[in-house]
Amino acid sequence: MSIGFFIIGGIIFLAYVYLTNWNIYYSGKKQKEENYPKVDIKEESKKK
Repeated sequence: MSIGFFIIGGIIFLAYVYLTNWNIYYSGKKQKEENYPKVDIKEESKKK
C-alpha cells in the first residue's frame, strides 16, 4: 500500500513539473509575440 502511494505521488509530481515547465515556455513565447510581433527570433540570433 505504501509503495502505491509513492508511485501515484511521483506520477502527480512529474505531471506538475511538466505542466509548469510547459506553462513557463508557452507564456514566454506568447509574451514575446505580443510585445515584439515583427521581430523574428531566428533573425536576431543571426545578427549577433
